[in-house]
Amino acid sequence: MGHGSSKSPPEVEEESHLSRPKQKLHIHGHQHPHLRRIFRRSHGNGYGSGTSCLKLVNAEDFAGIALLTLISAEMKFKDKWLACVSIGEQTFRTEISDHTEKPVWNSEKKLILERNGPHVARISVFETNRISKNNLIGYCEIDLLEFLTRDLDSDFEVFELFDPSSSDIIVGKISISCSVEDPIETEKSFARRILSIVDYNEDGQLSFSEFSELIKAFGNQVAANKKEELFKAADKNGDGVVSMDELADLLAIQQEKEPLITHCPVCGEILEVSDRLSTVVHLSICFDEGTGNQIMTGGFLTDKQASYGWMFKLSEWAHFSAYDVGLNFGSSASHILVFDRRTKRLVEELIDGKIVMSMRAIYQSKIGLQLIDKGAKELLISISEKQGRKMNAAESAKDIPQFVEFFKDQINLAEVKYPLENFKTFNEFFIRELKPGARPIAFMERDDVAVCAADSRLMAFKNIEDSLRFWIKGKKFSIQGLLGKEISSSTFVDGSLVIFRLAPQDYHRFHVPVSGTIEQFVNFPGNLYTVNPIAVNSEYCNVFTENKRVVSIISTAEFGKVAFVAIGATMVGSITFFKKEGDSVKKGDEFGYFSFGGSTVICVFEKGAIQIDEDLLVNSARSLETLVSVGMKLGVAAGKQSEIDLPNLKNCVLEA
Repeated sequence: MGHGSSKSPPEVEEESHLSRPKQKLHIHGHQHPHLRRIFRRSHGNGYGSGTSCLKLVNAEDFAGIALLTLISAEMKFKDKWLACVSIGEQTFRTEISDHTEKPVWNSEKKLILERNGPHVARISVFETNRISKNNLIGYCEIDLLEFLTRDLDSDFEVFELFDPSSSDIIVGKISISCSVEDPIETEKSFARRILSIVDYNEDGQLSFSEFSELIKAFGNQVAANKKEELFKAADKNGDGVVSMDELADLLAIQQEKEPLITHCPVCGEILEVSDRLSTVVHLSICFDEGTGNQIMTGGFLTDKQASYGWMFKLSEWAHFSAYDVGLNFGSSASHILVFDRRTKRLVEELIDGKIVMSMRAIYQSKIGLQLIDKGAKELLISISEKQGRKMNAAESAKDIPQFVEFFKDQINLAEVKYPLENFKTFNEFFIRELKPGARPIAFMERDDVAVCAADSRLMAFKNIEDSLRFWIKGKKFSIQGLLGKEISSSTFVDGSLVIFRLAPQDYHRFHVPVSGTIEQFVNFPGNLYTVNPIAVNSEYCNVFTENKRVVSIISTAEFGKVAFVAIGATMVGSITFFKKEGDSVKKGDEFGYFSFGGSTVICVFEKGAIQIDEDLLVNSARSLETLVSVGMKLGVAAGKQSEIDLPNLKNCVLEA
């Protein structure tokens, strides 16, 4: 997370958008059950005179709108700068600043925040001197719910920007403000703006005919039936004219009880009243964007996508490139998106464009696979072996800095146990150790809780049928084909399947996911296809059952038998284990490592032995990989889930 301070940002011309009347807010939960929260007023010496912003007293079970503003930054050199905000599956970007080391944006965005949803925002700052791709210089991560509960002397905070390759290096500072929008006022404000459309003489009064014209535009029978009732309720003196403020109050209340607007006029989404957010809040946000009131540009999934230059935009327009979540077919395979479990946001996996094109040509076409069948398999093995020897040579150490630079925002050198100069070969760095405590093990004292076995992109399925439906498209994949005849695959029929895919930039030591005893190891020679989703999602090859792999069986008291399959891939020279048959292991123990290249671990559980965490199953059902770290909770032995789940807080009361 970024570290805040209270230094003043550069002066700005306009008064703060946070300036509001000084008033106390007291709303009871029963009035608006979808918008329960606790607020306080913060009066600070901010960059706008007399500012008063709404802050959270308690963030538990908060659901509503936060107004985030990227004010300015202080960088270490002059350039034209842009900043991006990524939260959940959305990314927004500012305009590009003037050429300066102190860019000023004053760009704001309304964000939907929920206690149990995404609330960690990543702020990324890019220099824009590239034609096709801008360069990431610094970033910070901010827990917005925590930020909103701070008692600040001003309405903004200054956060340090960290070097993408190491969180120990500070490359600049950024000034940010964030406030909560009063939910009742948000609803009323939206209603007023809608009503103003038909206030033709702009006197703040509406006749019944003007109001009827607006209701007709809503296009649903409920609205048509309610229009006379609503208007009469507001027209207390019976003169046929009502103020927009009075009518807005009634509309807001009615929208909560029985929605008059069933489709968003901006984005077209079907609106439903839910426990998470009022539909009027949705409309308010869309209305702001539709009228251009919000300065930040949306419509992006990741900060990488938002930062690309005009050459990428041209290729996207021409359908050579595409951004989307799900199976990686055709042009959509150009960009692999995964969901970061820690920050609850989408991130883009870095991979060289030429390699992507080659993999698509080979693995997603019959012609490509026919070439592999006619000798290319042996060539891949030969190349991988030669590359393995090269990466063990002393001269390979010179490639480490370039590798780190390419993956600079996906390799955190602050976690690495030894400095870069200690690694004498590239492979030594590739199988690097991490500092003690860098990967805490969830519920270490409980053997009925399984943990993630690798820093990886995870897919989890209750059974093999789900894995074939949502992810693995090879026509010959089966549990027996994966585990081989020497292991009683009948033990794992209809069992749960968890796939941990490691990319080259990842920490390549894999760990034991469950506590137990190692029963056996079985080696399977095989091919060295890539384990990239481009191949796994292809119907023309069977990566997991044809690749070189080692199967180990772990016997446990809580989960029965667990099959742990380490699978080699293109450029993987070897798979090394630290344990042997008969060894007792504790979950989180180092189990082994993959030498240079991408690779995969698959864990197979017996049927009904594990309740996999719901968020992992939900993402996998969307064909969306989840970025996880060693030691994160994977699931619980059947029947144990209720004993460790955190309470689901439902009720909060609004106070002054």
